[in-house]
Amino acid sequence: MIQDDIDVYADMVFNHKMGADACEKVDAIPVAWYDRTKPIGKQEEIEAWTVFAFPGRHDKYSSFHWHYPHFDGVDFDNRSKKHNIYVFEGASWEQDVAKENGNYDYLMGADLNFDNPDVVQELKNYGSWYLAMTNVDGFRMDACKHIRSTFFKEWLDYLRLQSQKELFTVGEYWSADVEELIAFLQDNEFKLSVFDVSLHYNFYAVNNANGNYDMRKILANTMVERFPQNAVTFVENHDTQKGQALQTVIADWFKPIAYGLILLRTSGYPCVFYGDYYGNAAMGMKSFKKTIDKMLAIRKSKLEGQEYNYFDDPDVIGWSYDGNGADDKGCAVIISDRFDSSKCMYVGKQHANKQFIDSLGHFRKNVMINNDGWGTFLVKGGSISCWIAK
Repeated sequence: MIQDDIDVYADMVFNHKMGADACEKVDAIPVAWYDRTKPIGKQEEIEAWTVFAFPGRHDKYSSFHWHYPHFDGVDFDNRSKKHNIYVFEGASWEQDVAKENGNYDYLMGADLNFDNPDVVQELKNYGSWYLAMTNVDGFRMDACKHIRSTFFKEWLDYLRLQSQKELFTVGEYWSADVEELIAFLQDNEFKLSVFDVSLHYNFYAVNNANGNYDMRKILANTMVERFPQNAVTFVENHDTQKGQALQTVIADWFKPIAYGLILLRTSGYPCVFYGDYYGNAAMGMKSFKKTIDKMLAIRKSKLEGQEYNYFDDPDVIGWSYDGNGADDKGCAVIISDRFDSSKCMYVGKQHANKQFIDSLGHFRKNVMINNDGWGTFLVKGGSISCWIAK
């Protein structure tokens, strides 16, 4: 599907289904919201929205009809009109899921039963059909922490064998604990990537530190530090916005810095959020398009050669690329979370006696590179500058 050098990835939501066609009677036990392993009542008969027959399509794309054995539980009894989490009689929550709330298999709606082989096969069939219909190049897998972790390897192996395509895939496993993210990848033999949620929370911590965050540790305990080849880095997304359950808004002053940390480094697979790029007036979000565009241009044309890291000061950090000896390659990036400052960094001997300019436009003054390929690069307080050959 590659057009204009763009791959298209589909967002796949397999954890739950909503909008059922009808209810059916099923015995179930109510469990606590804060601990889904703890019953809070006796087994009772409920009416669950678990019939998905899709009468309008007349079995055209799939003859599979969903009923309560294909689900573990729901969060509503249509008979009593009660909102409880109910686990169905004869079913149980998956065990290879996140351990929050005792067991975090259940999230919302009618929760798919991944222990049912018919469910797994139908999802494979659906994936095969979807891929043939759309010819997408890969996937974003939603709510991975709520699904049996080894399912993703099984599903991707099936589709990759059928399609003979790479099918780059990123899993949305929402956890700040990098060890939990790594364990999920290990369960799947590293056959997909994950969003670097741990890095996002490091960014969020800077917002709340009032200039007291140790910037030397900004990449510590993150996926991009531990397994960069499986890290999809991001600053914000739809779930981190105001009013969302995962609200962790990154302040405007830090967003250019955060985007510099994912776009102006070669490690990781950076993801730009639509709201940060275009802005969202309804949410009070400003556009950072001009800054991001400059960083993307630098990423494409300058980030080559050996990387040199200067994470040696709690307030001012930097890194550089020597451009593999090319006159038009290489750059030096410097960040400060507090004061105006500077840092001496190496950009390559091919740039000796050349002038470097701040491509992000914060300085009119140029920096002269010495005979050994070093320059003293400037940054304003709470800002980022990226210096390239004039």
